Amino acid sequence: MSDAPTRHRIGVLGGTGFVGRVLCARLIADGHELVVPSRDPTRHRDLERDNLRLQRGDVHDREFLTRTLDGCDVVINLVGIFNEHGHGGREFQAVNSELPRTLGRVCRELRVERVLHMGVLGAQAGSSPSRCLRSKGEGANALQVELGGRIPWTLFKPSAIFGPGDRFTCRIERLLRRAGGFLPLPCAGTRLAPVYVADVAEAFARSLDDPETHRRRYQLYGPDILTLEECARAVAAALGRRARIWRLPDPLSRLEAGLLGTMPGKPFSRDNYMTLQTDSIPDGQEPGPADLDIAPVAMRDTLPRYLPCRTAR
Repeated sequence: MSDAPTRHRIGVLGGTGFVGRVLCARLIADGHELVVPSRDPTRHRDLERDNLRLQRGDVHDREFLTRTLDGCDVVINLVGIFNEHGHGGREFQAVNSELPRTLGRVCRELRVERVLHMGVLGAQAGSSPSRCLRSKGEGANALQVELGGRIPWTLFKPSAIFGPGDRFTCRIERLLRRAGGFLPLPCAGTRLAPVYVADVAEAFARSLDDPETHRRRYQLYGPDILTLEECARAVAAALGRRARIWRLPDPLSRLEAGLLGTMPGKPFSRDNYMTLQTDSIPDGQEPGPADLDIAPVAMRDTLPRYLPCRTAR
């Protein structure tokens, strides 16, 4: 007779977000008890279950973080930003770099038994061209250093994540609708390996109790490598729309980033432009989905299941 699966009490930072909601549902299905911090739990009441408790507070407050994670044997960090409100990089540092460092110290003090962390494909602390990617690389390294050899960690580095309510395909859909199918596209030749949100959640769930994943970094990606233009055309095809895509030359891409970066919500910023100077594709130097026995689904096959987006953000 096989042993019963281990039930954990898991703190999920970022559990109310796009990936977090899918992962929380997956973990609840496995019988785990979850604690999910939120600045405003009233916005996420639909998440509450008997074994999921929302905790009001700010994860950047170390005392709150310590109180919230006390009693958790596993911690998952999904918190990260790809845009900041300002322009100096301070928010990137606070969210993508300093929070993982603080989290590592708190987990060490609380003697947490396991930590899973969401990075991003292409992030390098010292060499990435964008502040976003550099800060994500710094955060992953800082967490690893703080945990040291005491707490087994696993880092996941996904390419662009797609799925219902995402900020990738649903944003492309919104732009296509607003412009009647005409889309001036910056950095159209950047290559991505889009990965389905459910496959990302599956990677986290499968690694939870697998010692083979301890202290390893996994690249998460789909079966196809597509340019940004090909991704946009795939969205248009799933919508049954004809897309007229203008591949912006590099000077116009930089100009658009400068202009849109000053608008509310920063639809496209200079740092986004710099991020797209790096292809988000696997390099074969680290394990991937196959090493977790995951056969990732293709974006083109999945888009018709959820497009048009109910809420294109």
